[in-house]
Amino acid sequence: MQRIESFEQYELAYSESISNPDKFWGEIAQSFSWKKKWDTVLSGTFADAKTRWFDGGELNITENLLDRHLAERGDQVALIWEPNERSVQARSFTYSDLHKEVCIAAEMLRTLGVNKGDRVCIYMSMVPELVFSVLACARIGAVHSVIFGGFSARSIADRVDDAEADFVITMDGGLRGNKTIPLKSVVDEALTSTRKIKNVLVFNYLNLPIAKNEMDVDWNELKERVLSNNNYMKPGETLQSEDPLFILYTSGSTGKPKGVVHSTAGYMVWTAYTFLNVFQYEKGDIHFCTADIGWVTGHSYLIYGPLLNGATSLMFEGIPTYPDAGRFWDIVAKHKVSIFYTAPTAIRSLMSAGDEFLEGKDLSSLRILGSVGEPINEEAWNWYHDKIGKGNCPVVDTFWQTETGGVMISSLAGVTPSKPVFATLPMPGVLPVLLDDKGNEILENDLTGNLCFKQSWPSMIRTTYGDHERCILNYFSTYKNYYFTGDGAYRDENGMYRLAGRVDDVLNVSGHRIGTAEVENAINHTPGVIESAVVGYPHDIKGQGIFAFVICNTHHHLEDHEQIHAITKTVSEQIGPIAKPDKIILVTGLPKTRSGKIMRRILRKIAEGEFDAIGDTTTLLDPSVIQEIIDKAR
Repeated sequence: MQRIESFEQYELAYSESISNPDKFWGEIAQSFSWKKKWDTVLSGTFADAKTRWFDGGELNITENLLDRHLAERGDQVALIWEPNERSVQARSFTYSDLHKEVCIAAEMLRTLGVNKGDRVCIYMSMVPELVFSVLACARIGAVHSVIFGGFSARSIADRVDDAEADFVITMDGGLRGNKTIPLKSVVDEALTSTRKIKNVLVFNYLNLPIAKNEMDVDWNELKERVLSNNNYMKPGETLQSEDPLFILYTSGSTGKPKGVVHSTAGYMVWTAYTFLNVFQYEKGDIHFCTADIGWVTGHSYLIYGPLLNGATSLMFEGIPTYPDAGRFWDIVAKHKVSIFYTAPTAIRSLMSAGDEFLEGKDLSSLRILGSVGEPINEEAWNWYHDKIGKGNCPVVDTFWQTETGGVMISSLAGVTPSKPVFATLPMPGVLPVLLDDKGNEILENDLTGNLCFKQSWPSMIRTTYGDHERCILNYFSTYKNYYFTGDGAYRDENGMYRLAGRVDDVLNVSGHRIGTAEVENAINHTPGVIESAVVGYPHDIKGQGIFAFVICNTHHHLEDHEQIHAITKTVSEQIGPIAKPDKIILVTGLPKTRSGKIMRRILRKIAEGEFDAIGDTTTLLDPSVIQEIIDKAR
């Protein structure tokens, strides 16, 4: 697979990918190992989410990310595991090691009776056995559905039932900073209110006391049985290109969980291609994606994308601030990380901790920095670029979604133009458009609109599990013949895109459309501000008023009223008086999911004074912040 190495090559690749996707993607797909070549590259219809990629092809994705590399790089490290505790030794697995572990785990699942097409829910913390489990499912053709190891029992039950899963893989407990998470007991609680499960495979990690149920199977005991039989080094199951690879439930949604389904071949081709090009991967790079595998970033750019390219991928068990805010930088220095990919939430958190945690850290190995998960504000972008990259590392600000499978809009590090807080240009194969509220395409630049895609790409969502109509309703019904991202975006005079946040986070203040992300970016420019969240609330005169919740640095010595005045002044200067928040409260925390997304639904209820209608807060990282915010808002 050829990497794009110049802007001219990007322009040629992009042009061909739009005008002749069959030829473009067909040539790229030939880089992989197929048991049977496809009949057609692209077929089906886009408008009802029924496109098919590489139809008629047969393959196994794990043979492409493991077996295919054994001859050339069997002794190369594929996976580095950095533990939660500094005192615990890191573990490394070569491609040969990882291949063996996945084959063993696959045989363990076969022994339990897991078959091709079965759904397996995985609820584990960030240990190597989680990777083994994911790839073991893919090896035998079972559909994996990873549940973030911090979700509640109710969330697990919803996902197990919706996926119609017969098997669960978990562990006695996991470590996350200074907390021990009792994973097995949460699963036990969840399964008291779900469909009947055949087996729960339990990895004993911390030797915690756990309940033993009749459906439980001990990971270590089963592994010993498989090893004693010495018949586990088997090829992967033959799968059709459009066979489902995994289900991943989107976070933050209300009501019934929404299971995004991705197929095998299209996802493989897209994650491999985007990893290679966005991060400009070179042989020998150590790629550190800080995402949990419970989220799509961990799927695509910790496991699948890097390993498909024969890269070395680093996974971290802990959190960025434990035992102190220098932990990421210790890991970078220790393992000589060259590609670092994290979320703006983490960047802002580490920035607010102070630069003293960077002192004495050797970050000279870093070559490329990446951002993912939300639009990054300019202050965080500059700190990341200047303090972490020392001004020498390109920053790729990647836009994509669980539903897209991989990066859709991003610069290619050091190859295509970069611009602070801009995702910049679409990947080859991606045809973005801006639509107005009536569904008309906005053809001019220097304007904002609703971001949509009008052409299929290989890793696009195939369906929402068990309910294809819901898939059409959510993504293809707002604008006919377009996939609607739900995000607004600004396109500058050079055709580069900056994400403006969710469209439902766009405020209409006195007839003017104002993006909450734009106001937040302005607020965050105020000295002393760490992070902010803005929502609309009913206003008698303006229609909607602007309510800002702001976290400030405790070392920035200003009285509350002085800080609020400074924020108001900054917003007026950056955007204009129309965007000045009508209400500002200073808080110590914001309601966030464990993936770092702000639960604006809760903030809207507080802004509207509906303190008794906040709803479920069990998926929040720290539910205790709610009462403090309510007290200050009253």
